[in-house]
Amino acid sequence: MTHDLPRIQAASFLTLHYRLSGPAGDVINTFEGKPATLSLGTGELSPEVERCLMGLEEGAHRTFDLAAGVAFGPRNPDMQQWVAQSLLRDMGDPQERYAPGDVVQFPTPDGQSSYAGAVVAVKGNASGQGAQADAAVLFDFNHPLAGQPVSFEVKVIAVL
Repeated sequence: MTHDLPRIQAASFLTLHYRLSGPAGDVINTFEGKPATLSLGTGELSPEVERCLMGLEEGAHRTFDLAAGVAFGPRNPDMQQWVAQSLLRDMGDPQERYAPGDVVQFPTPDGQSSYAGAVVAVKGNASGQGAQADAAVLFDFNHPLAGQPVSFEVKVIAVL
């Protein structure tokens, strides 16, 4: 009698190590630390990345190369937005200074979660004492790998 290993299907609960990388290197890599636990279909991974997992069995170790824009969609220029310094001050530390490359967490409107934006540019004196009324920070809310080719490596530890 053979014992088939559990296979990943829609709504599976998983423990796995994974790495998402683009042309500039790793964006997420759990191989050096604790494995991730997640449920498929809850938005923790993009639908295309989840599709790669379907049918893999417990113990599988695979790498998938996804073409530019497939894993996280194309870059959307509308996802770059200026945020007034006054709003940033109300949301966090009034002394906070922003520089290109910084990643800032924003609460969702319901306050139950958050999303990230990367600083692209700063207009005016947007920080600290003497901040200008029109000071603002340009954030990019696209996923860091949007519009880029992505390598997705996964080692499935458990499928429940």
